Amino acid sequence: MRILGQLLRVLTDGGVQFVIVGGGAATAHGAARPTFDLDICYARDAENLKRLSRTLAPLHPKLRGAPEGIPFLWDAETLRRGLNFILNTDIGPLDLLGEVAGVGGYDEARAGALVTEVFGFPCAVLSLPKLIAAKRAADRVKDREALLELEALWEAQRPDE
Repeated sequence: MRILGQLLRVLTDGGVQFVIVGGGAATAHGAARPTFDLDICYARDAENLKRLSRTLAPLHPKLRGAPEGIPFLWDAETLRRGLNFILNTDIGPLDLLGEVAGVGGYDEARAGALVTEVFGFPCAVLSLPKLIAAKRAADRVKDREALLELEALWEAQRPDE
């Protein structure tokens, strides 16, 4: 099973509330551009933070790009005090986003999300219009490149106007 599938299994088995965003969402909508990490927007209520911290703890999450030896306490309180966490885990890279630029938090990401099977797991996936808004807001080179394909996918899905 690919990295994304393994991470999705852990999260869904743990009962974590999340929406797939980023490259994983693009792939779920039919984009051909490969992605090598999983980006999720997670619910920030106290119970979900506990589930998320408990579920990921066995995967030894560490801050990606942080110098070796920097102390990092992985628990619900750390999640509560922070917002976005760019992590490496024993399975692979995982980006936890409390907010998605151009979209908002979990409730905004979940509203209108497509619920579909991703690697055999039923998951909420950021809607294509919101994914396009997020890519525009991020405005990185890779996001601008992805926008062309995402906009073409959106145009193909829309009825003639």
